[in-house]
Amino acid sequence: MIQICFFFTYFLPSLSTMETWFLILISLPISVLVALFVFNPFSKKLSQNLPPGPPTIPIIGNFLLILKTFSELESILRNLHKKYGPVVTLKIGSKPAIFIANRSVAHQALIQNSSIFADRPPALPTDKIISRNQHNISSAFYGPNWRVLRRNLTSEILNPTRVKSYSHARKWVLEILIERLKSRSKSGVVCVVDHFRYAMFCLLALMCFGDKLEEEQIKEIERAQRNLLLSFSRFQILNFWPSVGKILLRKRWEELYRLIQDKENVLIPLIRARNKMKQEKTNTESEPEQTQIHSYVDTLLDLELPEEKRKLEESELVALCSEFLDGGTDTTSTALQWIFANLVKNPKIQEKLYMEMKLNLSAKYSNQDAIKEEDLQKLPYLKAVVLEGLRRHPPGHFVLPHAVTEDTVLNGCLVPKNGVVNVMVAEMGWDPEVWEDPMAFKPERFLRSNGEEIEFDITGSKEIKMMPFGVGRRICPGWNLAMLHLEYFVGNLVWNFEWSRLDGEDVDLSEKEEFTVVMEKPLQAHLSPRI
Repeated sequence: MIQICFFFTYFLPSLSTMETWFLILISLPISVLVALFVFNPFSKKLSQNLPPGPPTIPIIGNFLLILKTFSELESILRNLHKKYGPVVTLKIGSKPAIFIANRSVAHQALIQNSSIFADRPPALPTDKIISRNQHNISSAFYGPNWRVLRRNLTSEILNPTRVKSYSHARKWVLEILIERLKSRSKSGVVCVVDHFRYAMFCLLALMCFGDKLEEEQIKEIERAQRNLLLSFSRFQILNFWPSVGKILLRKRWEELYRLIQDKENVLIPLIRARNKMKQEKTNTESEPEQTQIHSYVDTLLDLELPEEKRKLEESELVALCSEFLDGGTDTTSTALQWIFANLVKNPKIQEKLYMEMKLNLSAKYSNQDAIKEEDLQKLPYLKAVVLEGLRRHPPGHFVLPHAVTEDTVLNGCLVPKNGVVNVMVAEMGWDPEVWEDPMAFKPERFLRSNGEEIEFDITGSKEIKMMPFGVGRRICPGWNLAMLHLEYFVGNLVWNFEWSRLDGEDVDLSEKEEFTVVMEKPLQAHLSPRI
């Protein structure tokens, strides 16, 4: 009963009146059931075989954790790992949640036993609605539908030939971004992340829908996508006993449906326009291939789900397009902000990067030219800066949860079938046994003493040292494209501007969680054109 008292003193002050009464109401019948769970011999036997973790009263213990964000949970888990070891069990929801903070154990699970750990757990009620019953790549169950959706993305959009065909789009977006930054730099101070995010939405919207959209359209897409992304934490309480919550928290549910409908209102006209264009082309003579922009939507319109033997519904197209946009915009703009925060904070690193480009590329480019993608391979220090940014500040501190398809032993403990496994991404990249002075920003770690690039496997197939894109069968399918975008935009923005801190101010690297882990105080900097 001590935990119940702790719950009410810890959580209720932060909740609305309706949420408070909702939790009090459902806690009464639950309290009656606690004794049954506590004295259940099967439950005790199972718990004894699981990886160690703190004792908790079943169901009531869920209250203490289900409303916490991952960033709040992260600090709790660090302390638990110090006490219990590299693998810890928490009781969150109906199944044990197992958290891995050790790279060797993570490799054993996600690489050596990749097929067993490749599934996803059933989505929480709110996530199930947003993902349209888990009909997107990130949340789909491991099986035929997931394979078709992922294969379509990797073969039709992310293959090297197709990625190269979007080079004109990257140059167009770079010109937009440079022009916006030049315009804002005249006022003296630039808050850069908004411009990064806008540029990435321009690029990903073109790849998704096949058209260069107007600024107003881009801003509408950005607004609709981010309104839902940034509201996730507000809807966590809806996942606890939703049948009751839909009555007592009706307005919160209505808000969720309103945000989803708003997103569909923005994306569906773009999908329909592309479908109409596709149908018209089949009835007329096709344009030459080189003049067509092959879009993600194009690949989805004729796709058939093998398990259900049907084409995708319109709402499922929205879920996949939304996933594509979020996956390429928020994560990339977050990573760009963290990298430039460290370049501003460490001007010697920035100068070394600029001098590498000047030494290797000055004969080919003037300051007015954009560095071409084929020349990025001549810049090992640039790649080292990007890798160090991803190591030190991974946009996501956890991979998406994995579900286990059969009982298996991990680190000497049972991971039961249908158990949920989470991997702490940031802890991998901050491991002092692998990285000297891990919290420092040192791109030189990825270079040999003579400045040559060290071959580094970011996929973790042989050994996990960092995993900003995840590893194994569920690794982010767009990791290669993300690396290209980061190198291309970091290189060109340093080539065009000198970035410096505000007078008398240091760069604050404090974090907060949104959809990704972002700077608590967005980066502001002076930008001086190098021309």
